[in-house]
Amino acid sequence: MTVLDLLDELEEIVDTAPNVPLTGKIMVESSEVLEIVDDIRKALPEDVKQAKWLKDEKERILADAKDEYEKIINEAKKQAGFLVDNNDITLKAKKRADAINDAADDYSRVLKMKTYDYLDKVLYDMQDKVDNLNVKYASQMYEYLEKSFEEINQELQKNRDELKDMAVRTKNGEDWLYETRDDNKEEPKEEGGDK
Repeated sequence: MTVLDLLDELEEIVDTAPNVPLTGKIMVESSEVLEIVDDIRKALPEDVKQAKWLKDEKERILADAKDEYEKIINEAKKQAGFLVDNNDITLKAKKRADAINDAADDYSRVLKMKTYDYLDKVLYDMQDKVDNLNVKYASQMYEYLEKSFEEINQELQKNRDELKDMAVRTKNGEDWLYETRDDNKEEPKEEGGDK
């Protein structure tokens, strides 16, 4: 599978994952997502190899075209040498050599542009997939962490408040059995008897 295929699979998991009610979040199998991420890591070098192969193939084709061009030019020069006395034939040979040279240059330019377009499309598609994953998951993870830290902080503050309350009651000489003050609770029991 290519990186783009794996990213499509990851996107499909996200799109088909069940929603968690009232949260706007989804539930996914972490092992399944991590397996795809691992496959993406393994596939990236293959895509890089394909890009290198394209570059090498482009250079080979350009080298072949240059060799062919040089052969044709040399052949044209040989023919021109034999026909140098006839000005009309010499001009036609030069025009033909120039046309072949222009065609080789055009072919080389077109091949380079196609290679650049292909590589740009591969990189753009990968960039788009990464951006989509970032938007989908990074903000959700940040919101989840922020909410978790707020809940922990609230619990810690509640515990501190209870501790301060116990300290104040102890300082005031109140006889209590580790109960916090609450208007809805009964008075604390005194030691040695029931109320």
